[in-house]
Amino acid sequence: MKVLLAGAFGNLGFEILKVLVDRGYDVVAADLKEKENNGLEGKYTFKAINATDPATLKGICDGADVVITTMGLTSASTAVTAYDIDYQGNLNLLNEAVAAKTPKFVYISVISCKEKGAEEVPMLHAKAMFEDELVKSGIPYVIHRPTGYFYDIAKVFKPYVEKGEMQLLKGYHDVKANVVDCPDFAAFIVDHMGDENAMYEVGGKETYSYEEMAKMCFRAAGKPVIIKDSPIWMFSILANLPKIKKEGKHDIIMFSKWTLSHDLVGKDVTGDASFAEYLKDYFGGDK
Repeated sequence: MKVLLAGAFGNLGFEILKVLVDRGYDVVAADLKEKENNGLEGKYTFKAINATDPATLKGICDGADVVITTMGLTSASTAVTAYDIDYQGNLNLLNEAVAAKTPKFVYISVISCKEKGAEEVPMLHAKAMFEDELVKSGIPYVIHRPTGYFYDIAKVFKPYVEKGEMQLLKGYHDVKANVVDCPDFAAFIVDHMGDENAMYEVGGKETYSYEEMAKMCFRAAGKPVIIKDSPIWMFSILANLPKIKKEGKHDIIMFSKWTLSHDLVGKDVTGDASFAEYLKDYFGGDK
C-alpha cells in the first residue's frame, strides 16, 4: 500500500513516518525540507513541496492509496497565516487527491475547532473550514481532532518554569486536558487510516487541570511552585498590539487563550504513555 504523508518532518509527522516505515508501507514523505540524518534514509521517498504553491503538489497523489496530512501553522510567522496553510495549503493538496481519485484522505485537525467562538481563533477556524471542504469533496475521509501533545505543553510551560513563575488565566485554573504523546497518536492514526468517514477526538490516558500540569512542571524541575493569575482580557489586548501583529504572533496568542480557557478532553483515549512521567524526563527528573 502506498501512503503519501504531507508534513512528514514536523513533530507529529515524523512519528507517523516512523510507524509507516516500521509497518512496511511504501511511503512518500512530503515537506518543505527533509529532516537530515533521521535514521530512516532509504526507507521512504522524499518529495519537496510548498503547500502554498499548487505547482509543487502537481501529481503528488497519483498512485497513493492513502493521503495523510499534518500540515498546519504551529508557530509565529510573518510570511503565512493559518488560513494560508491549514486551510488553503491543505485544500491545494485535497484538490490533487480529488484529481487522482485517491481512495482515502486522513486529516489531522484539532479538538473544539467547531465550538461556538472558535471562528474567532484563526488556528481553529482555518482547520474547521478545511474539514468542511474535505467532507464536501466526496473522498472517504478520517478526521482526527487531538487535544494537544505532551511536547507542546512542556515547551510552552518551560520558559515560565525557568523564570520561576507561571501565569494562568484567572478563573480558569481548573480547565482540563488529556494531551497525548505523539508516538501514541501516530500509531492510532495509522491503525485507523483504513476507516471510512470517521471522526476521532483523541487524547491520552491522563487528564489534568492546567494548574496540576503547572505544578508537575515545577516539581519535575525541582523548583518551588509559584502560580499567578493573568486576566483573560489581557490576551486579546496583547494579541492585537501592532508590534505583536507585525511579528506574526497574533494567531498563536489567540490560540493559547482558547486552549487555556476551554476543557480539551478527547473521548477517544489512546496510548500507554504517562504525561507525568514525560514531564519528569523533560525537566530532568525529580530533584
